[in-house]
Amino acid sequence: MEQKITEIIVHMSHSHGQMARVIDAERQVAVRMSQIVNAIPDSTPGFDGSDGIIENAGRINKSVISYLNAIADLQEAMAENLGYVIKEMRSPDEE
Repeated sequence: MEQKITEIIVHMSHSHGQMARVIDAERQVAVRMSQIVNAIPDSTPGFDGSDGIIENAGRINKSVISYLNAIADLQEAMAENLGYVIKEMRSPDEE
């Protein structure tokens, strides 16, 4: 039984590692977009008026929100999976 639990933990670890890679990629996109925003000059930006500025700001906000949601999903998945493992470790062997 402990071997099965160990295998499950290994698979969950790999899955979480892959999820972390995806989140890191999203983080890099959000960071790069923030750098681009900081590089915009304060005077006379060329965004086709206020509509363009609002549209681009919305895109940046969506990217940051997506990144934060991905982190929350990863934490939730890790907590749920860890809960199953702890629950399985506490129950007596049924085999």
